[in-house]
Formats: sequence, C-alpha cells, structure tokens
Amino acid sequence: MKLLIRWLINAVAIAITVVLLPGINGGISTGSTLDIDVKTLLGVALIFGLVNALVRPVLKLLSCPLVLLTLGLFIFVINAAMLLLTSAIAQSLGLNFYVDGFVSALLGSIIISIVSIVLTALFVDDEEK
Repeated sequence: MKLLIRWLINAVAIAITVVLLPGINGGISTGSTLDIDVKTLLGVALIFGLVNALVRPVLKLLSCPLVLLTLGLFIFVINAAMLLLTSAIAQSLGLNFYVDGFVSALLGSIIISIVSIVLTALFVDDEEK
C-alpha cells in the first residue's frame, strides 16, 4: 500500500512541477482549461521512481568525493540528471514528457523534492502498527 501511495505522490509532484515550471512539459495542458493526462503522469512517475531506485544510488556512490567536496550540493546535479534521464526514457516510450534543459531539470527536481517531502509527511505513516 505504501508503494502505491508513494507512486501517486510522485505523480502529483510531477504534475505540480509541470504546472509551475514552463521548462517541463507533459501530462498537463494549461490552456483555458486544465487537461490532465493521468496515464502519462502515472507512467512518468513510475519511470522516475525506477530511475531513482536503480540509477541514483550508483551515481551517488560514484560521485561521493564530489558530494563531499561541495558539501552535498552535487546531489542537486544528480537529481537534475535523474529528471533528464526520466524525460529521455519517457520520450523513448512515447510518453509526452519533456524537460527543456539542465536548468529546468534542476529547478524541477527541487520542486519535485519539496512537494514529495510535504505530501509524504501528510499521507505516509511510517509507524509500525
């Protein structure tokens, strides 16, 4: 159940990022009405979750000296790279999700992190029952 909730939290965080950041597009049309493509958002959230679970730990391990040298700021670069990789995989699978460049990816990863932290604090109960 927690895995499903975290997947939905990722989808909501990505949706909020698409709405707030003009450099990231996909899953939501912000014309006169708000059109949401739930399949795209859920697909991108799944890809983002898998990339963060499989690739991100390897990159963090390999870049450990840079992370220490920059006092942890290099983690932002790794997060941006994960968002760019998610965009590339989503496009190769035919999903309409685009990140325009590194700056958009960097800002997007920060927004996704903040929204995910807030939503996880609200909806995920880590206590064992």
